[in-house]
This record gives sequence, structure tokens and C-alpha cells, in this order.
Amino acid sequence: MSRCCHDDQCASTQIINASRWRAALWIALGINASMFLAEIIAGLAAGSASLQADALDFLGDTANYAISLAVASLALTWRARAAFAKGLTLIALALWVIASTIWHAVFQTLPAAEVMGAVAVAAIIANGAVALMLYRFRRGDANMRSVWICSRNDVLGNLAVILAAAGVFGTGTGWPDIIVASIMALLGLSGGWTIVRHALQELRNHRGAAFALPAE
Repeated sequence: MSRCCHDDQCASTQIINASRWRAALWIALGINASMFLAEIIAGLAAGSASLQADALDFLGDTANYAISLAVASLALTWRARAAFAKGLTLIALALWVIASTIWHAVFQTLPAAEVMGAVAVAAIIANGAVALMLYRFRRGDANMRSVWICSRNDVLGNLAVILAAAGVFGTGTGWPDIIVASIMALLGLSGGWTIVRHALQELRNHRGAAFALPAE
């Protein structure tokens, strides 16, 4: 046979990998939902734009994992469409972060650095565990890659919040928080566009294969 996936052994491996993928997503969904609640409360209490941005990122990831679970067993076209929707969601959240950051900059808010640092450390532990768990799926289809990209961006965002907390503590101003929130927004825009681009490429490839003439 020309392809290994036609063998019973390879088919069994694919089923196992799909089962592991769904199990990893359920764990990631629970972690992200819990961290969203913790960070949004802490972000509002501390008056931190970067913490609120990170909290919304957790919320976006929770929704994204739920969508991924819903389409995991569907055809490639539906998985690519789900990835496309997730990319647009990430871009929308990034735009919200930009608007929130502008508000904090205009009103010169001063966040609580201690709260920012403590919550960011907890968040990076949670996101680091999720990223390591999903690392094996980083080269899958657009749907799998979108989950990996979100997890990777989350870890980078948490590191940035820790730096922002140190900057706020050291300078006594809210500008480090504003700068980091802006960087996180750019990361969100970049990650969202990458997901959208991969999803569109898969949809184009599938559409081209559907109209291709069978080989003689």
C-alpha cells in the first residue's frame, strides 16, 4: 500500500493520538477557565491593563479549546474553519486590549505591582504546563497549530507581565504596564493572523483537491 495510514497499525496510532489530543484539550480548557476567573478579578482589583489583557487571553483560549474539542472528529474543512474563527477571535481580543491600554494611558492609572507579579507567576506555571502538554501537537493541522500558538503566546505574555510588575515597582508609574499590554496586543494580532493564514491555506488546498481531476 502506498500510505502507512491505510494499515491497521497506523489507523490505531491515529485513534490513540486523537484521544490524547482530546484529553489534553480538556485539561487545558479547565486550567484556562480557572485562570481567567483568577486573573480578571486580580486585574480589576490591581488596576492592571496587562493582567486584564492576560485574563481575556485566558477567556479566548477557553473558548478556543471548546471549539477545538467540538470539531476534533470532523472533517479537515470544518477544523480549518474553526481555526479561522479562532484566529479572528484572537485578533478581536487584541484590538480590545489596545482600546483598554489607551484608556489606562489617558487616565494614568497606577497598578498594584505586588498583585501583578504574584498572579503572573501563577499564570506562567499554568500556561507552561499547558504548552508542554500541547507541544507534541504543534505540527498538526491548522486547528492543532492554532492551539499550540495560543499556548506559546500565553507563556510569552506571562513573562511580559512579570517584567511589567517589576517595572511598575521600580519606577512608581504605570507606563511599564501600558507598554507590556501593548506588546501583548501585538502578539495577539500576530498570532491571530498566523492562525488565519494557515487555515485559509488548508481551505484553499482542500478546495483545489476537490476539483482536481483523478489520475488516469
